[in-house]
Amino acid sequence: MRTGPRLDDDRRRELAGAYLSGAGRYDRVRPGYPEAIADWLVPAHAREAVDVGAGTGLFTRALVDRGLDVTAVDPSEDMLAVLSTRLPSIPTVLGTAEETHLPAASADLLTLAQTWHWCDHAATVREAARVLRPGGTLALVWNQLDVAVPWVHRLSRIMHAGDVFSPDDRPDVGRLFGTPEDLLVRWTQELTLADVIDLARSRSYYRRATPALQSRVEANLDWYLTEYLAFPAGAILRLPYYTHAWRATALQP
Repeated sequence: MRTGPRLDDDRRRELAGAYLSGAGRYDRVRPGYPEAIADWLVPAHAREAVDVGAGTGLFTRALVDRGLDVTAVDPSEDMLAVLSTRLPSIPTVLGTAEETHLPAASADLLTLAQTWHWCDHAATVREAARVLRPGGTLALVWNQLDVAVPWVHRLSRIMHAGDVFSPDDRPDVGRLFGTPEDLLVRWTQELTLADVIDLARSRSYYRRATPALQSRVEANLDWYLTEYLAFPAGAILRLPYYTHAWRATALQP
C-alpha cells in the first residue's frame, strides 16, 4: 500500500529546510485542524504531551485548549518564535522527530501534525517509543487539499501542493506500537485570493524555487483564479480539505 511521497533523504531534508524561515506567512495562511480531530486524538488520561514539528503552534493550541501540559519541539527557531508569541507559557525545544532531546518516558501523548512526510519514519517511531510512557499515544495528523474536487486538483497542481497522502495511505508504526486507528474529517478553509497566493508561497516547492519559477507559479495562479475561474477581486474562496488522523498505543517494552 502507498505510504505517501517518495523522497530520498537528501531531497526530503532540502524541502523540509524551506520551513526554517517564513514563519509569519505560514502561521497566517496555513489551515488549522478540526476540533473533532483533536478531541479524538487526545486520550482521556493524557496529562503531558509533546508536539513534534510544532511549527508556529497550529496544532499545539488545540492540545493546550484541552488542558495538557505541552512541550513544543521543532528544528526552526523562526517557527518557535512565532509559537512563543501565541503561547508564551509553552516550553520549546529545538529538535527533530528523530531526535527530540526529551527525557525517556516523559509524555502521555506525542503528536506529529503535518510532520510525518518530512521524517525518517523508522527513526521517528523509535524516538516516539522512547519518549512516551507505556500505554502512551502516538498521534499522526495531516491536512490535505481535497483533490477529488476538480478545480482544487488543478489548483494544487499549479501550487505544486501535490497529493502528499491519499485517504488509503496507512502509516507504518512498526512493532513498538499497536495497530493504528484512523479518523478522516472533511471541512473547508476560507481564504481571500491574495491569501491563496500566499498559501502557495508558504509551500516548500515555492520557497526552494528560483525567482523565475516563483514568478511563473504566481502568474499561473493569478490567471487560474481571476481569469479561468473568474473569481472577483474581493472573493472569499472556500478551499475543501480533509484531515486524516491516526493514533497508536505504545506497547510495553
